Amino acid sequence: MDADKVFKALGDATRRKLLDLLCERNGQTLGQLCENLDMARQSATQHLGILEEASLVSTVRRGREKLHFINPVPLHDVYERWVRKFERERLSLLHDLKKELEGE
Repeated sequence: MDADKVFKALGDATRRKLLDLLCERNGQTLGQLCENLDMARQSATQHLGILEEASLVSTVRRGREKLHFINPVPLHDVYERWVRKFERERLSLLHDLKKELEGE
């Protein structure tokens, strides 16, 4: 995983919206995605290209259509490396606070 590409891709609100749209209904065409965006197809294509480069979106051709699918693996990798370790500490602190407040 190239974390820089993933963070760059996630750093834009339009790309996050595209991921949200694919999360709601995976396997959409560019036209279907554009129905929910206020931008030209060319701009949406550029955003999807950045998501593909970061491996957050994959595509499959079905005849003349190109279907876009969310790939959760890079997001999981980011979670494991950057979020989970902080979550563990926070949960441990909350557990200790609970025990202290309850007088254990």
